[in-house]
Amino acid sequence: MPITSVTSDPDSLSVTAIGEFPVPVARLWGAWADPRILERFWGPPTWPATFIRHDFAVGGRSLYYMTGPEGQTSYGYWEFEVIEPGRRFVVRDGFCGEDGVPDEAFPEGRMEVRFEATAGGSRFIAVGTSPDLESLERLVAMGMIEGLSSALAQLDEVLADLREQSRDLRAALEIIDDTHVVVVREVRGSITQVWRAHNEPALIRQWMLGPEGWTMPVCEIGEGRYRYEWENTASGERFGFEGELLEREPPRRSSSTERMIGAGGEGTVNELVLTPRPGGRTRIEVRISYPSKELRDIVLGTGMVDGMEASYARLEGVL
Repeated sequence: MPITSVTSDPDSLSVTAIGEFPVPVARLWGAWADPRILERFWGPPTWPATFIRHDFAVGGRSLYYMTGPEGQTSYGYWEFEVIEPGRRFVVRDGFCGEDGVPDEAFPEGRMEVRFEATAGGSRFIAVGTSPDLESLERLVAMGMIEGLSSALAQLDEVLADLREQSRDLRAALEIIDDTHVVVVREVRGSITQVWRAHNEPALIRQWMLGPEGWTMPVCEIGEGRYRYEWENTASGERFGFEGELLEREPPRRSSSTERMIGAGGEGTVNELVLTPRPGGRTRIEVRISYPSKELRDIVLGTGMVDGMEASYARLEGVL
């Protein structure tokens, strides 16, 4: 059962929902970040949700309504206080009218949703806190526990659909010849969003991390050059790349050189090509030119493509 528990605790004035799923953290995070996916599981089956807006950013606001079996509607809002991509977000939440003005009959609460990697995939822990015991008891009496349980139970099927849709969209390697390869991946996001994610350090640090357990303490872009460095959080191991920015044609194409920091010899030339696809997706194509077949085989043997896939899965969560 993906939703492991939905419980209330009068002592902490909270309701906690926990769910575990066989998908990466990035995909679970993305389900909460994308309003079209979120509305497939936020409302119970008999009261489906529709998100009018979903400004998933600190200071942003979401406005949604649920439609009952007789056509009646109930409106709610989120106001984002904290967002740590892939880790947690915190909102103030409550009921409101169609105009978005909070309903004073229901005091505003607070919800924190945390995301964690597990041995088999990932889990979320959502904790909603009421301002006082009376408010909590009122929500429980209205059927909050049952409604939340039936709503979140839909998430397993939603994620299964996403897995099916993404099965053929993993990073794919094509070896062109001894010194040229192409890696292709489609992601959910506009071409402008994907371009920004490849060119703005604040965004790059959030997704270009490869396998779990690495951070990016150095991400510098400027004056025609760049420098990236990664560090393993457990061992302290560190490595990086630097190079020259050769061409830029926003938001579709760029090219650059790449050389491992501290290594001798020639590096590679990497060309990034972005193409808009139907359904709000973007095709990412990375064309890599190596100075020799030997270097090509060494780099591919490091698990480069698997690392790129882990990063692109995380990128979808960021977008």
